Amino acid sequence: MIEIKNLTKRFGDLVVLDDVSLKINEGEIYGIIGQSGAGKSTLLRCINGLEPYQSGSIRVDGQEVSALSKARLHDLQKQMGMIFQNFNLLSRLNVFDNVALPMRFAGLNPRKPENKRRILDLIEMVGLSDKIRVRPRELSGGQKQRVAIARALVLNPRILLCDEATSALDPRTTQGILSLLTRIRDEMKITVVIVTHQMEVVKQICERVSFLKDSRLLLEGKPEELFVIPNADISTFLGKSDEDLPRTGKNICIYFTDNAQDVSLISAMARTLNVDFSICRADMTNFRGRTMGSLMLNVKEKDASQVMDYLAKADCIVKEVKTDV
Repeated sequence: MIEIKNLTKRFGDLVVLDDVSLKINEGEIYGIIGQSGAGKSTLLRCINGLEPYQSGSIRVDGQEVSALSKARLHDLQKQMGMIFQNFNLLSRLNVFDNVALPMRFAGLNPRKPENKRRILDLIEMVGLSDKIRVRPRELSGGQKQRVAIARALVLNPRILLCDEATSALDPRTTQGILSLLTRIRDEMKITVVIVTHQMEVVKQICERVSFLKDSRLLLEGKPEELFVIPNADISTFLGKSDEDLPRTGKNICIYFTDNAQDVSLISAMARTLNVDFSICRADMTNFRGRTMGSLMLNVKEKDASQVMDYLAKADCIVKEVKTDV
């Protein structure tokens, strides 16, 4: 669907994307994460042809974006709906007319029966049938984003690009938007690409994710592969630190993955081994319906080896975390 190879993008002497390569499969929900300035939004704009790039390749449905004529690029862009953090609704237009805007720009009459039906169906899909004649100033942030989503879908695109689409929303509203995006993907059979710095977004709905840092692609994989057992770059990005761990005893981190998701084994271990321990930290997260994460225990030094052996035999992934004394 979307294949990017050795992409480099510069603004003058500033390198924004440096030798980035990734592939987004048809029909998946794909996340692109990283701190502000990592190049996430620029990558999205390169995909839909809004930004040129100096070298490398972006192919969408087999078409090299940089090689397309203006007319063919315009046709391709019709197949890529776009939603933004700040909604970009026109204040003078009501919900119906905001959703209809791309049709007008494409030379289509939104009052034509089949076009009007599509607009109304999309407004119903995003849950705003009772707001058709309402203007943006009368809507909440979540409702405005739902209007923007309907507008992005009105030309029946095959790809939906989301640029920080939930960053301006509260957690409950964000959850509703994420559920809506998943439903849209499932019902409309489209590919969804989400640029975000919010970990909950990629953990809850993204099937694969790329992590950008300083203009380069550092990691790519399933969210659980990146976040359950994070490397140093991901840990820093997530704000995780071991500075608050106890300086005495042994700190043992247990990672709960597909092979070991039964947290009750901790209490079973305490009974079996007759050992005492403290739970220093727990980080359990829902990854698309599956609970995974980690648990940090502090045990006495004399008990550490038998605890490690017990957990290893239970097919747990364990690691001793050392602290500076």
